[in-house]
Amino acid sequence: MKDELSKQIISTVRQFVNQDVAPVVNELEDKDIYPKDLAEKMAELGLFGINIPEEYGGLGLPFKTLSDIFIELSKGWMSLAGILGTHTILSYLILNYGTEKQKEKYLPGLANGFYRGGLGLTESHSGSDVQNIKTIAKKNEEGYEINGSKMFITNGSNGNLFIVVSKTDLNVKPKYKGISCFIVEKSDEGFSVGQKLNKLGYRGVDTCELLFQECEIPLDRLLGVEEGKGFTQVMDGLETGRINVAARSVGVAKVALDMSVSYAKNRETFGKKIKDHQMIQSMIASMATKIEAANLLVDNAAKLKDQGERVDLESGMAKLYSSEICQEVCMDAMRIHGGYGYVKELPIERFYRDAPLMIIGEGTNEIMKLLIAKRVYEKYI
Repeated sequence: MKDELSKQIISTVRQFVNQDVAPVVNELEDKDIYPKDLAEKMAELGLFGINIPEEYGGLGLPFKTLSDIFIELSKGWMSLAGILGTHTILSYLILNYGTEKQKEKYLPGLANGFYRGGLGLTESHSGSDVQNIKTIAKKNEEGYEINGSKMFITNGSNGNLFIVVSKTDLNVKPKYKGISCFIVEKSDEGFSVGQKLNKLGYRGVDTCELLFQECEIPLDRLLGVEEGKGFTQVMDGLETGRINVAARSVGVAKVALDMSVSYAKNRETFGKKIKDHQMIQSMIASMATKIEAANLLVDNAAKLKDQGERVDLESGMAKLYSSEICQEVCMDAMRIHGGYGYVKELPIERFYRDAPLMIIGEGTNEIMKLLIAKRVYEKYI
């Protein structure tokens, strides 16, 4: 039953990309316009509730289906997958670590798209160094007062619900034991959206600064109503985030390859189709092989996540490899297209601008290598 539903959803997403996304993506991306109508359509299709159980109004489908959806969306426009990606991390954290009251209050709205949001983790001075965040949540009689800021937050201005990672204990050692997660609504007093960032790629989706100035949060908005668990919670959430970033990388690389093959079959130089030139054949072979390997890494991480396994190693590998080959494939696609790949009449240049985000997002690839090495060492001890 679930397998059939997964197939139907993926087919529907593919149709949505072809019919709804393709005609408008160039204008929205070029003008950096948030795709409100497309986001509404995604909500109608149930995509915001893919990984939320049916009892809370979602579809309750596996991570494997979710990663396949990210691939299909990214083939049309990677930014759309970004809107959905950070939302699914938020849903995952509330589903897996929230109290029953928190689940009942937020998951149905997250499933139908009433709530849309993301993860308030990154700060301008700490980046991937989560233990050294400066945002502080101070407990008082009525709840918590949050002060600080977050940077590079997807869905920052159009979202209305966020998990905000804050320090609740400044003295505990090691530092990560003093970190907690809070559910923050956009309407909360003291919460505001700062600057919207003008980006190289990943345009259309809003990436913003979030500001917290004496932001008052009730006691029952502490995720799981237990302090000091935030680091573990968010690291688990990032496993899902790295799978979706890897899937986005595969999607962008796949469409770059598709367009390159089509172009090579039609473009003629020196009296023959360029597909018959040995150098082009070598590039196509390398691109296709890299994409296949990346797709297998994504599938493996998603399937293990569905089995309830810890997948920081597998998701890190998938994110590292997929994002790197995505950049390489997009560069090769531009080489194959020549001058046409460099102009905005074709989306090759957009793929090339979008690719670096996956190398940086959800932990830089340098951090991925450190995490992978640590887990590999553990296997041999």
